[in-house]
Amino acid sequence: MAEQPLQLYGGQAVIEGVMIRGRDHFGLAVRRQDGSIELHHERLSAIYNGRPRRWPLVRGFLTLVETLILGIKALQLSANMAAVDRIPEEDEGIPAWVMASTLAVSLVFGIGLFFVTPLLIAWALGPLLNSDLLSEIVEGVIRLVFLVGYITLIGMLKDVKRVFAYHGAEHMTVHAYEHGLPLTIENVRKFGTPHPRCGTAFLLTVMGVSVVVFALLLGPSLEWRIASRILLLPLIAAVSYEVIRFSGLHQDSWFGQMVAKPGLWLQKLTTRQPDDDQIEVAIHAMKTAIAADAGEPIAREVPPSGIWNDRSETELPPETGSAPGGAA
Repeated sequence: MAEQPLQLYGGQAVIEGVMIRGRDHFGLAVRRQDGSIELHHERLSAIYNGRPRRWPLVRGFLTLVETLILGIKALQLSANMAAVDRIPEEDEGIPAWVMASTLAVSLVFGIGLFFVTPLLIAWALGPLLNSDLLSEIVEGVIRLVFLVGYITLIGMLKDVKRVFAYHGAEHMTVHAYEHGLPLTIENVRKFGTPHPRCGTAFLLTVMGVSVVVFALLLGPSLEWRIASRILLLPLIAAVSYEVIRFSGLHQDSWFGQMVAKPGLWLQKLTTRQPDDDQIEVAIHAMKTAIAADAGEPIAREVPPSGIWNDRSETELPPETGSAPGGAA
């Protein structure tokens, strides 16, 4: 298998499933509560593959936009696909206003929690710190603590634990594909859950780059600092992407390893060891994306497999009918 196409595949965990972003399409596989796996694929918008994706800095901003829009769309699709009483033939798609409002709320929450709140705390500590540079450093540390704390807290939720297990299954499947192995559960099991191209590394890099960028703005008023945390976010994302991309092309260098290690460490919090039925879902998501890119026919649904049927009734409470798998 050629190396370049392999690098194009990556994805994310969704509700009871996995989304894989391919070259021209994305594939989505979701485990329904009857044990079947529903498959979905769509062609990617031109914003994801157009000429601007080759422009330095611009491609970083587009990656941030893609992560937000495509990620939210995949989450909402998966929630609908996993619904108990839903009839697949009656799908009407996601209204534009739902996508827009969800994206707006996510942006406001993320910027408010991880950028504005740390700034306000560091500003309040200003008289004690008595240094603009030290204040910027403290703000960056608070931002990092917020990120790790947030991931740790939501990781305690049962449903999020399942998402993190699917996240691990997605990474393991991408590893198997990148190593040119047939996509079987046995081959996927050979790999660990961390992956150097995970979006977690991007988030950590954003945290680090933001400290440097904001440190160049020493001395402005509080109002300007708050505005800068919002207006400069696209620039920070763009620079962060270039740092990640450069380190990925130089993985054997000290710089590449230095950038990759924090992200791999943080993935211990954002991934969990998946069950075989979760790996099965990730494999079908990968195969769906590959088949869509190749123009091959794709089934809409995969019937329950022996992996599902072999699970004991005690793992499937009849009153809930919940899907098995994932760490408790």
